Amino acid sequence: MDCSGTVLVNIGNHFDLKASVFQAPRRGIYSFSFHVVKVYNRQTIQVNLMQNDYPVISAFAGDQDVTREAASNGVLLMVERDDRVYLKLERGTLMGGWKYSTFSGFLVFPL
Repeated sequence: MDCSGTVLVNIGNHFDLKASVFQAPRRGIYSFSFHVVKVYNRQTIQVNLMQNDYPVISAFAGDQDVTREAASNGVLLMVERDDRVYLKLERGTLMGGWKYSTFSGFLVFPL
């Protein structure tokens, strides 16, 4: 994912903006959520939240004839130290690339 966006909070610098990847500093239960906006066209988008190159959850926005359509999802996830978590656009086109998308994560409970 080419992010070219803005990081609002990155305590510990575990989110790499250039690669758009969060690398877990420790083992634990993490909360992740994301929100994306698709462009006006008749195509479906699918965005996956990936953990170490494996899809964990997906969000879809359909092919409705509307100006914009959004997709969101969230999950509590068991993460090992150095696991990589990121978003992957499987199909479709996002409005402004990743510019109008959000990706958030935080440690809920260390293990």
